[in-house]
Formats: sequence, C-alpha cells, structure tokens
Amino acid sequence: MTIETVSSARAFGGTQGVYRHESAATGTPMTFSVYVPPHDEGARLPVVWYLSGLTCTHANFTDKGEYRRACAELGLIFVAPDTSPRGEGVADDPAYDFGQGAGFYVDATEAPWAPHFRMWSYVTEELPALIGANFPADTRRQSIMGHSMGGHGALTIGLTLAERFKAVSAFAPIVAPAQVPWGEKALGGYLGQDRAAWRRHDAVALIEDGARVPALLVDQGDADQFLSEQLKPQLLADACAAAGIDLTLRMQPGYDHSYYFIATFMADHLAWHAARLG
Repeated sequence: MTIETVSSARAFGGTQGVYRHESAATGTPMTFSVYVPPHDEGARLPVVWYLSGLTCTHANFTDKGEYRRACAELGLIFVAPDTSPRGEGVADDPAYDFGQGAGFYVDATEAPWAPHFRMWSYVTEELPALIGANFPADTRRQSIMGHSMGGHGALTIGLTLAERFKAVSAFAPIVAPAQVPWGEKALGGYLGQDRAAWRRHDAVALIEDGARVPALLVDQGDADQFLSEQLKPQLLADACAAAGIDLTLRMQPGYDHSYYFIATFMADHLAWHAARLG
C-alpha cells in the first residue's frame, strides 16, 4: 500500500496532492489526486469520489474543476483517479473512445483488455483501501460523482454499492451505454457480445433490474453536442420515475460538455453531497 507523492501544493488552507502507486488491480502504475481540506488533528473526513470522462486523466479535473474552495468550506476530501491503466505493454486503440483513457469503469473480460483494464475493481476496492490507509478519510461517509463516461461510472457504482455511497450525482452522464454508440463499442469490446453481461454496467438497466438509491442529482447542458446521440438523459428520467427514485435532472440552458459547464455547477453538487454525508 505504498504511495509516492508526485506533487503537493497548499490550496484554500488544505493540501492538493498527486500520488502514484503500483496497482495490483491493473498491474500498472496508477496516478490519482487527493485534496484534503483544512481540519483538526485527528479528525476523519467524508470522501467524495470524482470519475472523469473520455480522454481524461486525473489531471484534467484536478486542474479545471474548481472544487477546492467548496471542499475546504464543507470539509470534504476529494479523490480523482485516472480513467484507465496506461503504459508500455497495456493494450490500446487509436480511437479516443476506447482503450487507454477510456476504461469505462468495468473489469474487462475480453482479450487483449482483460489483464489490465480492471477499473471497476480499482475504483471500488483497491483505491478506497489505499485512501483509507493513507489519508484522514472516514470510509463510512463516502459519495461519488462523475462526468460523461465518469458519470456513467458514478451512476453504476453508486447504484450497485448503494450501502456505501451516501450520495450520487453526475454531469452529462452516459445513462444507458447499452443503447448508445459509445457504450455499445466499449461494453462490447471489454465484456464481449453477450448483452446480458452489460446490464450491470448500465444505469438505466440497473434501475430496471431493481437497483435503488434514495436520490440522484444530474446536470446536463442543453447545448451539449453529445446530448441526443450519446447521453439521452430522458432514459434515466423515465427509469427513475418508474422506480420511484427521486431524480433531480437540471437541463442547463446554453451549456455544453466542457469543464466550464462542470465548474459552474460543481459547488452545487458538493453542497448536495455534503448534506447527505453529514
């Protein structure tokens, strides 16, 4: 469980760090960032997990997300992992929506992806244990959010592990990957062509199959270039209505898929999480 500090900087009275370790889940080095807000000695703080989207690393959101002031005020640890394994010997694809940078938060079962693309196990098992052992984290109080592909990951992980994550939210998530091109390519490539195996990695399918959380918060820009073909938030709205899940879906006029959109509404999401984390 040894971690290497790549960088560390003071921010809003807390510490923004970037760290690297050798992952048993992926069989590769993995890099992640953690913001620890100012706190009293001996305090254990709630943890918010943030999962990034296609092509991103931990650094995109760490640099552009504008979350540290709110986390400092609310007393939240904020963790941003990478989106896939990387490095020499790790399978890749020339397209931006598959391979390195596009792990889709699943444990791959198909060659050549299966040896390293185990992002579900990494995000839900290995990295939480690492955070609990090395940071002042109260692992009884965790929540999860994400953007686009990471919104898909946050929804599916939050729905599957509802007893662990006290709040779940997303920015422009891929809500039904089995019904859109990005998801069909990724789930088929990583998990094979048996669509029944895809359902545990599809938020709408999980809800249809009985997964429940008390509430969800989703922000979606109505000027998002991926809205109609890849994101389809109405599918999530319909599934939540049928299941009795309290979904707050906010269509934000004029906003696109960018980090400007995420940064605009990040403080809202963090306050929503903090209220549920205690």
